[in-house]
Amino acid sequence: MSLMTNDNIRFYPHDKLVAWLFAFVPKWIEPNHLTVLRLFLVPIVLFFLWTQSWVWALSVFTFAAFTDVLDGTLARTRSQITLWGTIADPAADKLLIGSVAVFLIWKGLHPALCIALIVLELLIIANAFRRQQSGSYVSANAYGKTKMVFQVIGIGALLLFQVMPLVWLTPVAIAAFGLSLIFALFSLATYGL
Repeated sequence: MSLMTNDNIRFYPHDKLVAWLFAFVPKWIEPNHLTVLRLFLVPIVLFFLWTQSWVWALSVFTFAAFTDVLDGTLARTRSQITLWGTIADPAADKLLIGSVAVFLIWKGLHPALCIALIVLELLIIANAFRRQQSGSYVSANAYGKTKMVFQVIGIGALLLFQVMPLVWLTPVAIAAFGLSLIFALFSLATYGL
């Protein structure tokens, strides 16, 4: 797998639909703007978690997670892929997902699951850093994207449980996080250790 650039764009199945649904996004809003916005939203989500403002936490988290879908789609469909975005986008994802997951999983599920998620994410980060130090950059792969989807589902289920305590949401969250761990291992293996 190599670094995706504007010269070798690989589209994902959702790109055309998302680009069509959000064609109203002005051209002056670039994908990197959405990545920066996601970085700024992380402390806001954490504030709402800390104050137990669950509806606000769920709303801001969902919007922040969606900016990840939108910025990638815009980068690919508008040919606005940048090296900064290739590095900053996954970092923003890991910061958003990692901080919220640690807060919620440690609080509501099991510390061992939390530690496993953190260790795997740190291994992925360390591997990416090692590659960058050797001058090798790679783009996210389908395993990493699928991992992110399951993490968002898991976090969303835990947040929704705080708003509407439906008993089936916790098993959904546990299953989603379990699947995210499997896809994290696949992602790590495909990047090479």
